[in-house]
Amino acid sequence: MRCVIIGAAPIKNYKKIRSFLRPDDFVIACDGGLNHIRKLRVKPSLIVGDFDSHKNPHSTIETIALPREKDDTDSVFALKTAIARGFKDFLFIGMIGARLDHGLGNLYMLLKCFEEGLTAMMLDDYSEMQLVGQKEALITDDYAYFSLLNITGAARRITIKDAKYPLENAEIKQDYQYGISNEVLKGKTAKVSVQEGCLLLIKIW
Repeated sequence: MRCVIIGAAPIKNYKKIRSFLRPDDFVIACDGGLNHIRKLRVKPSLIVGDFDSHKNPHSTIETIALPREKDDTDSVFALKTAIARGFKDFLFIGMIGARLDHGLGNLYMLLKCFEEGLTAMMLDDYSEMQLVGQKEALITDDYAYFSLLNITGAARRITIKDAKYPLENAEIKQDYQYGISNEVLKGKTAKVSVQEGCLLLIKIW
């Protein structure tokens, strides 16, 4: 079973986001993420939050109320809780919004999953985000663009095949992010791998 964690960041493209959801998903709504459940047409399996952006619904759904002064954000606490309960596959939505600090903090939940050998993807209104390492990632020509960003400090022996800008045994450093706005060759499926470290792969719809 996959765990879907819903944050409070704005969502406009509900129809597209709904297309990724499955009937058997275990859904965790994080505080303001409760504002999205009606339009996403989901029922939370668990509610987590300090309820500073949505009031506690005090429903029959399992709820973990958190203090407002804490180290973990509501989303990070939800992820840790789900990992402790044995989930290994994650989808994050409602995580990227106007607050850059929250957005970046949420983005690094992908790295936590990657380092623990878990599968994870994050969605916003425009794109799909995941980390790619030694296991080859595939990108079809349905996507307008794709970008590769170094968010970890080490990304070497990078290979990109069947794309407008291919790479072989390359390196992308944090101070020179030249992997932005690549394109899959028409009729092809691009292939990306990173033998040392990892890269953030963003596939733009």
